[in-house]
Parts: sequence; C-alpha cells; structure tokens
Amino acid sequence: MQNLYRALSVAALFGALMAPMGLATADEAQVIKEGKAIAFNKTKGNCIACHMMDGGDMPGNIGPPLIAMKARFPDLAKLREQISDARGMNPNTIMPPFGTHGILTEAELDKLVVYIQSL
Repeated sequence: MQNLYRALSVAALFGALMAPMGLATADEAQVIKEGKAIAFNKTKGNCIACHMMDGGDMPGNIGPPLIAMKARFPDLAKLREQISDARGMNPNTIMPPFGTHGILTEAELDKLVVYIQSL
C-alpha cells in the first residue's frame, strides 16, 4: 500500500508541475471552496470517512486516496458520473450513489466534482 501512495504522490507532483501556472479565477476558487465544504460535511459528501484527502484528519481507507485526481479523471463528466453513481463502473462498490439517491443536489454535486478534481 505504501508503494501505491508513493506512486500516486509522484503522479500528483508530476501533474502539478505540468499544470498551467495561472491562478484560479475568483469564481472557480469560490466553487472549489464550496465543494470542499460539501466534501467534509458529515451530512453531505463526508468523503473523508472513506478517502485520504488533503486537509483531512483521520481519513478512512475504504476508498482510494483522493490525490492526483485531474490526472486520474481528466474528463470532469466521468468524475461526476463516478461520484453520482459509482455502480456504473463497479457494481459491487460500497460508495453511496450521491446523485442517484439525492444525497447531493445537482448544484452540490457539480461543486463537489470541481473540488475533487482539484485535488
């Protein structure tokens, strides 16, 4: 498992080095901030319960670490599908279908996806 974290960390560093040097727009920064709040909200996303992610204390390890997400999911729509209902890619997943079951609204899902891809 440690090798996986190391490989993903290298991938995240490579992605960061290859990213454009421009700063996020004010609107994008606000969406990311709101998405992060959803991700850490125990009654909404609660991503930290299952995933290791930046800024989280005592993360779960049921799901994969949420690092290098733009490299893993360059297509925002594919990431949204995964979060909305992961059963499409893995019928045996234990990840809640956040969109399909109405855990998150469409707007909340959109903000969460932008935040997760920014990790």
